[in-house]
Amino acid sequence: MKSNRYRAIFFEKPDIIPMTFHINDACWHHYPQEWLVEQILAHPLLFPGYVPPKLPYTPNYILCARKDEPYVDDFGCRWETADDGITGTVVGHPLEDWADYESYRLPDPEHQTGIGPVDWAEEKRRIDLAHARGDMADGSLRHGHTFLQLCDLRGYTNLLFDMADEEPLLFDLIERLEAFNHHIVRRYLALGADMICFPEDLGMQVGPMLSPEQFRKYIKPSYVHMMRSCKDQGVPIHMHSDGDVRTLVDDIVDSGVAVINLQDLVNGIDWIKARFRGKLCVDLDIDRQQVTVNGTPRQIDELIRSEVEALATPEGGLTMIFGLYPGTPMQNVTALMDAMERYMQWY
Repeated sequence: MKSNRYRAIFFEKPDIIPMTFHINDACWHHYPQEWLVEQILAHPLLFPGYVPPKLPYTPNYILCARKDEPYVDDFGCRWETADDGITGTVVGHPLEDWADYESYRLPDPEHQTGIGPVDWAEEKRRIDLAHARGDMADGSLRHGHTFLQLCDLRGYTNLLFDMADEEPLLFDLIERLEAFNHHIVRRYLALGADMICFPEDLGMQVGPMLSPEQFRKYIKPSYVHMMRSCKDQGVPIHMHSDGDVRTLVDDIVDSGVAVINLQDLVNGIDWIKARFRGKLCVDLDIDRQQVTVNGTPRQIDELIRSEVEALATPEGGLTMIFGLYPGTPMQNVTALMDAMERYMQWY
């Protein structure tokens, strides 16, 4: 039997709207832990099968999200963060000077993801276990696999100048980076992943971080090549981008995307509805800047309800996700969980 998530993605009448409430690791030292566990246990639709950790609980923070522990990733980029659990910022760019390019070596995708080691045997077990449960099993590139990786390697300003100058070494670097990423994509396809995820932030608060012309010339070709491997095997593609991506979205979707994960208020619900409702599955990223932080519980309920009413169809085509980070008032956290559980049963 096809999973509820599969039916939502492919407009095959899911029972409920799949919703994910992701709790960032930093929340465990910004909110009372007993209270956070109580909220999770009170919302079993959002957190099925949740087993509380022994308190006090300290997450195993990912390597690029550890305060006072600068991290150099597989590409040689140096990360720093000011808060345990919050993904850091790259402050050291190994190719800031093209003079270092001749001696530069990319990591080995058979052993490294770009942001840490990979155990392909363990990934195979994970996928097989998901299939045994009747769930979809995703494979994913690391967040920021192409454009953002180039920014991390060169620095954002340098990269934009490279694009404007049509720097020959940039074309070579992109080709090598694509080969690294494509190896990982093909690995997940061979392991039987049901969907491949391509997470990459391209937008700012208003507009994208690069022009549509730059995207088409330097980034889209890699997307197309990698996504074609997925399409050739009939494996759907999930694309994530934060920020305003309205001027890029046609090119993104044209690359072969089956699920588009984008932010609600930054792009505008009316625009998202007109562009995608009933045509392509929207994995809606719920606001983390305005209503959920500064609004009332009633306004939060109205936000979730209005988004479901605007984008859901009886056939499906909608999933939703909220990422909790420190700073959201406790009463609003509860209101979000309440509203998401209420409206995921919209059908």
